[in-house]
Amino acid sequence: MTLREYLDSLKGRTVAVIGIGVSNTPLIELLASEKIAVTACDRRDRAALGALAEQLERQGVTLRLGDDYLEDLHQDVIFRTPGLRPDVSQLKQAAERGSQVTSEMEVFFQVCPCPIIAVTGSDGKTTTTTIIAELLKASGYAVHVGGNIGHPLLCEAGNMSERDYAVLELSSFQLMSMTCSPHIAVVTNLAPNHLDWHRDMDEYVWAKENLIRHQGAEDIAVFNLDNDITRELATRANGHIRFFSRQNETADGVFLRGQEIISRRGGMERRVMSTADIKLPGVHNVENYMAAVAAVDGLVPDEVIVRFAREFGGVEHRIELVRTWHGIRFYNDSIASSPSRTIAGLRSFPEKVILIAGGYDKHIPFDVLGPEVVEHVKLLVLCGATAEKIEQAVRKAPGYAPGRPEILHAAPFENAVEAARDAAEAGDVVTLSPACAAFDQFKNFMERGKTFKAIVNSWQE
Repeated sequence: MTLREYLDSLKGRTVAVIGIGVSNTPLIELLASEKIAVTACDRRDRAALGALAEQLERQGVTLRLGDDYLEDLHQDVIFRTPGLRPDVSQLKQAAERGSQVTSEMEVFFQVCPCPIIAVTGSDGKTTTTTIIAELLKASGYAVHVGGNIGHPLLCEAGNMSERDYAVLELSSFQLMSMTCSPHIAVVTNLAPNHLDWHRDMDEYVWAKENLIRHQGAEDIAVFNLDNDITRELATRANGHIRFFSRQNETADGVFLRGQEIISRRGGMERRVMSTADIKLPGVHNVENYMAAVAAVDGLVPDEVIVRFAREFGGVEHRIELVRTWHGIRFYNDSIASSPSRTIAGLRSFPEKVILIAGGYDKHIPFDVLGPEVVEHVKLLVLCGATAEKIEQAVRKAPGYAPGRPEILHAAPFENAVEAARDAAEAGDVVTLSPACAAFDQFKNFMERGKTFKAIVNSWQE
């Protein structure tokens, strides 16, 4: 089905779009431009939407705003925003009455004319997705990047060619109700995350499995061999399985032999590049490259991979060097919204660091973080709702002794950053790597990272 055919199928039907945000606003405007009766629903009130509310109404959109925005959902087709669970009572009741509940991403999978490469996982999604997309671009392909990064792609599907590639980063929220899978699926790793939203870890993994659940034998699934959960997930894959691994050689996939990254396919192996070619710091970025290479093997020449790896400086908010101030290096790793992500960041530095951590409570245990903080941190500055939980995990960790590391509490956020600065000396590393989401103080991790950078860049020499 093409986008044109899908839009034509909506003519004469009613549509509700839940969430007037970045991903859904272009969809709402597209539906309105096609003279489709569309109701846009959002928890925010008219004042919070500002000029956008009036703009949408001028286009013929009916608005349903405020706390009762989910009431009376009776439309023929309902687009769910990713942050809304698909099993909330209002959506279930609408489905029972005959409404079709879908999402912008689900429909994109149905109408996309080109092969889709999609990446999910607990950590490394954005960097791996970006590497894959940039490698394909450097090889001459037209590439469309979307999902959690880039921009909404459904509205652009009509301008895509069969020769293009769509490269997507997908979250468990987006995957919860997905009934399609990509041609090439990449699962970077899985660890406890978003347990404030998911009922339990089993549901979180189940949602991630939707990335591969609907693949066929001609499709490709790339898994992390070193991760217990993804290794087990591979046993349920329908497509051709490729592994990547830092710890073991694999019969089909990409692995590390010493400092050399090796690709093996069909009994033949070749050296792709050295870890020294990778500009990004940290072993987790070696894994991100191996995952990307496994996904694009046969599509991108090795020389393109090497050239890109030597030049690519990373994605914003991911161990991003903000500034060297009085000999102190300040890093923005705000993307680290889980303990596993913070652990990867800490292991990227050879020296002990000053760590700023804490934030919104996703009900994830911090037990695994405690020993890593003891090993890699000289001063821990805690701020946010989870500060006490993280401190307790550190104090209970093997090897902890009073003052090793020193632990400070500071609030609000700016005070925490300044406390880290004041305690640092020339040669020290200060990293914002919170191990938590940002919602207790910020709209998202990006706003947290930008705030951190603005604070650090405001200091005079």
